[in-house]
Amino acid sequence: MQLKLSAFRLTFAPVFLVAPFFLWGTAMVAMKGVIPHTTPLFMAGVRLLPAGVLILIAAAFMGRPQPKTWAAWLWIGLFALVDGTLFQGFLAEGLVRTSAGLGSVMIDSQPLAVALLSLWLFQERIGFWGWLGLGLGVMGISLIGLPDEWIFHLLDSGVDVAIGNWQDLFASGEWLMLLAALSMAVGTVLIRFVCRHADPVTATGWHMILGGLPLWGVSSIIESQQWQNLGASDLVALGYATVFGSAIAYGLFFYFASSGNLTSLSSLTFLTPIFALLFGNLFLREVLSPLQWLGVFLTLISIYLINQRDNLAGHNNTMNVDQQANIQQPVLESSGKKFNPVGTRE
Repeated sequence: MQLKLSAFRLTFAPVFLVAPFFLWGTAMVAMKGVIPHTTPLFMAGVRLLPAGVLILIAAAFMGRPQPKTWAAWLWIGLFALVDGTLFQGFLAEGLVRTSAGLGSVMIDSQPLAVALLSLWLFQERIGFWGWLGLGLGVMGISLIGLPDEWIFHLLDSGVDVAIGNWQDLFASGEWLMLLAALSMAVGTVLIRFVCRHADPVTATGWHMILGGLPLWGVSSIIESQQWQNLGASDLVALGYATVFGSAIAYGLFFYFASSGNLTSLSSLTFLTPIFALLFGNLFLREVLSPLQWLGVFLTLISIYLINQRDNLAGHNNTMNVDQQANIQQPVLESSGKKFNPVGTRE
């Protein structure tokens, strides 16, 4: 029976690994549709506070322990500030000024920052194939997100284009999205330190509550008409972004990040703009150009290279049936065997 259960977990581990990025990409589209009828900081708070409550309720049913020490609460507070208040605040304000696909692209440049931080703090091996994959990933999301005329100009193809002022890029929201990406990268690394003092699931729930309170506080001061113009479809979209795009997605992501290989896990973030673009095309009529499709292709190759970098370099680790039957952390460790043969070195 235990062997069958382990085989089931191994079979569905990739689904759980990809789920956060699918949910984030589709939630980006849902949020973009709601933005015209609400305010960004209020919407950011809606994504965090109710989701945090849901996670804590689920943690209680799972028997997860609550934080008990001052060190735990201090780390959770820092985690809440960086990954809650700053990330969601920058994200919401930037999303007002960008398309759902482009916004997701700018945010999801963060695997490179996570890889550098993980190399420095945890000595996670990246290697040639890993760096190549990260480079292709950045190239892929650049092709997805940057205007085609910019790319033609950079390639010096002879196409006569007007690039405009680079300050327009930052004024239009992309700068805020890059700040959101940096906040998310630091938050991804912080979860390792948080989990030395607190349970990862309960810490995720509390950081969403503590991170959402300042957003609603600032919203009450500088914003108005936060919910008066919301219709039934907007409430459904907000509900999806809160329950699926926040509670479930963040719960899964930080559970994996608490002890899995951060570089491999973070590389899957490159999937988020693909999901955002595809569903943006389906629901918001955001059309993909040939260069964007090329970017999608390069992004998928990059994810393969990063997650299989040790196999490609000849560092294969095998796992026998007895080891599979004795997995203690079902989804995380089985997923680590699938996507991260070497594991984390702390």
